[in-house]
Amino acid sequence: MNKTKSNQTYSNRVVRAEFDNNWETTITPTGYVKYIALKDHAKVELLLSDSSRRLVIFPKNGYVLVGSGGTSHFSKPHLTITPNK
Repeated sequence: MNKTKSNQTYSNRVVRAEFDNNWETTITPTGYVKYIALKDHAKVELLLSDSSRRLVIFPKNGYVLVGSGGTSHFSKPHLTITPNK
């Protein structure tokens, strides 16, 4: 398992995202879908276009913005865990 603490990042490779129950969903004035972490250790499981998986863990008030074309923006800081193959 590889753990990486990341600053603000973005990806256009997310095929599917599964959010745990610790998120609130809103729409921004510019049309992004914004997922906001309601408490520390809010988790998102990602399936990427190359079939790899990531677990991303956010602190309270961290967020994920999803825009047109499926581009995802991840707030800082967050922890990304890549499972071993």
